[in-house]
Amino acid sequence: MPDGAKPVLDVKGLETVFKTRGGEIHAVNSVSFDLRPGELLGVVGESGSGKSVTMMSLLGLLPSPPADVRAGQVMFDGADLLKSDEDHLRAVRGAGIGFIFQDPMTSLNPVFTVGFQIMEPLRKQMAMDKPRARARAQELLELVGIPDAGQRLGDYPHQFSGGMRQRVMIAIALACDPKVLIADEPTTALDVTIQAQIIELVRGLRQKLGMAIIWITHDLGVVAGIADRIMVMYGGQIVEQGPVRDVFARPQHPYTRALLKTVPSVRGAKNAKLNVIEGQPPILSAAPVACPFRRRCAHAFARCEVENPARIDVGQGHDVACFWDPVTGGPRHA
Repeated sequence: MPDGAKPVLDVKGLETVFKTRGGEIHAVNSVSFDLRPGELLGVVGESGSGKSVTMMSLLGLLPSPPADVRAGQVMFDGADLLKSDEDHLRAVRGAGIGFIFQDPMTSLNPVFTVGFQIMEPLRKQMAMDKPRARARAQELLELVGIPDAGQRLGDYPHQFSGGMRQRVMIAIALACDPKVLIADEPTTALDVTIQAQIIELVRGLRQKLGMAIIWITHDLGVVAGIADRIMVMYGGQIVEQGPVRDVFARPQHPYTRALLKTVPSVRGAKNAKLNVIEGQPPILSAAPVACPFRRRCAHAFARCEVENPARIDVGQGHDVACFWDPVTGGPRHA
């Protein structure tokens, strides 16, 4: 993947707000990132940090109301998806950008066979007739490792195990050969053995098909093993991003460092307590004007109370939104 390659997806200044009876919730705040051809970008952060909402905002998948994508630009194939009409977005979904949702049991329709659900985008997006769509659906099930694929096309979602349902979801996401695949915590509800199988499956499909992937997860161990670049989100914004090895080797943001400390070690002492991040993520009733992590941060300054730090370059394609310098232990700026 050339460093100078033009991004396949380029997001600038994305802002998403939810309107509720109690007021507005600013779920995504000025998020900017890009995705290069063939790259795997890992997106990490606690629940409520804005990971899934950010990615669903790109494709207009959030119900409106209450969701309102107020600002930003999402460039894909020369068009701004935020300015596109529903017909264009429908054409992009699946054919240009595939999406694997968190829970396959609620994402798959229980009253239709898996074959019908894989064939539907093939017939609508790629204008295939039924025999061609069925043959392609069988190929896709074989591609994601489901045995007896031809016979299983006639089965319903409840007849598949959790791991197999997730494979079906991957097959649907890959059906129209998308340039980008967004995987929203695809292994969260699975046991560790099946998780490993799904991760290995996606790694193999990426090498075989050459697509760019955004992998949303809580699991830093997964990101360390499969991602090229990592994006850490907190309070609806990106607090750190860079090459995965560099971010793990020299994390710059206190939140990233805290997340890394929560990862259990197989070499830990017997009966050792797990590390936790004290406190709760913020409820953003307004766009942040101060650092969203300041209440939970051991390195917060007075400046953090009145100013939200901008992302700055710390070298090697690595940037961070923080006033604290982990090298000196003091302020990054005078």
